[in-house]
Amino acid sequence: MDPISNPFAPGAGTPPPELAGRDELRERVRVALQRIRIARSAKSVLLVGLRGVGKTVLLVRMEKEAQAAGLRTLYVEAAENRSLPAMLTPQLRGVLLQLSKNGLSHQTRRAFRALAGFVRALKVQYGDIQISLDPDLAPEPGLADNGDLEQDLTALLLAAAEAAQKAGTALVLFLDELQYVEEGELAALITALHRTAQQEKPVTMVGAGLPTLRARTGRAKSYAERLFDFPFIGPLDREAARRAIEKPVLDQGANISENAFCRIFEETKGYPFFLQEWGKQAWNAAEAPPIGLEDVESASSAARTALDEGFFRVRVDQLTPSEWRYLRAMAELGAGPHRSGDIAKTLGRPVTAAAPIRSKLIAKGMVWSPNHGDTAFTVPLFDDFMTRFLSNDWRSRGLMS
Repeated sequence: MDPISNPFAPGAGTPPPELAGRDELRERVRVALQRIRIARSAKSVLLVGLRGVGKTVLLVRMEKEAQAAGLRTLYVEAAENRSLPAMLTPQLRGVLLQLSKNGLSHQTRRAFRALAGFVRALKVQYGDIQISLDPDLAPEPGLADNGDLEQDLTALLLAAAEAAQKAGTALVLFLDELQYVEEGELAALITALHRTAQQEKPVTMVGAGLPTLRARTGRAKSYAERLFDFPFIGPLDREAARRAIEKPVLDQGANISENAFCRIFEETKGYPFFLQEWGKQAWNAAEAPPIGLEDVESASSAARTALDEGFFRVRVDQLTPSEWRYLRAMAELGAGPHRSGDIAKTLGRPVTAAAPIRSKLIAKGMVWSPNHGDTAFTVPLFDDFMTRFLSNDWRSRGLMS
């Protein structure tokens, strides 16, 4: 069929043609944000899940829905080796500029002064802060300028929240890939959100990250579990997966057979990113509708190749030889999760010798610990990828010993 009209959209955070299976969660977040707007209690939300389940897609859609409802939002994708202050300050400046479009209220002016004090006080500690500020809005002595991130971020968010409140709206922080935020900075953010909640100010956060995020927030602040909801974003069930595949096809005036859909669901296990890739390849493989089982079967090789060369390989090319060996040992044991002792045994090393490698892989977002002593891949179907392709790579890289 015509590849130009192919509706499927596999990509990092690319919106799918049909966002299936997430309506209940979107409604929960919508209600929470509107409660915050009218000074009612509501927890911040942290979406947690494996790679490829659509956390970023959800976060982007939720931000658009919040903006459509008149809320002021900022969106940050956390990155390794970038500080939280450097990522937040330009976005917060943008929000304050939006709030001042119809005139600079006392509260918005004070928020600008808080931002100026925050940047001046912390620029030495966080050298990656790059932001231009209005010279007419000089820092207010004693406002967000102590040089202590926890205190200053709290003062800054309180001032920004008061500016939003004056404008009859709320401030919503959308933060993606939160597992990359350094733990001390995460603790400061949690403290600031806690204090604004205590003061009943209209500011909240909707974040997303790998399953390690829940434990990291708990280590950062013991009360984090009472401050956040942690919905786990998993694969789609059969009916939601059917909608994700069938509706885009039907919208293009085509159709897909039941056997073809069942094979796609079997291959993808319902993971949204994989559904998009198989849908795309099956559409391209079909000469005419309906998309049949034979089209999916011929498309599966192209789908696996696309995933192997993009989704999977990009996550392992920077690993050290010892980290590759650890992942290979996990893959030999199956999908997981696996006991750390079993992985060490497969490696032929003591648990104590394998533990530092495991810690580095957790820090890189490749594995996580669903329970004490267990280790699992953060990337769905990663064991299949290792089994299919890495043997030749290990030989070429001298990693078999």
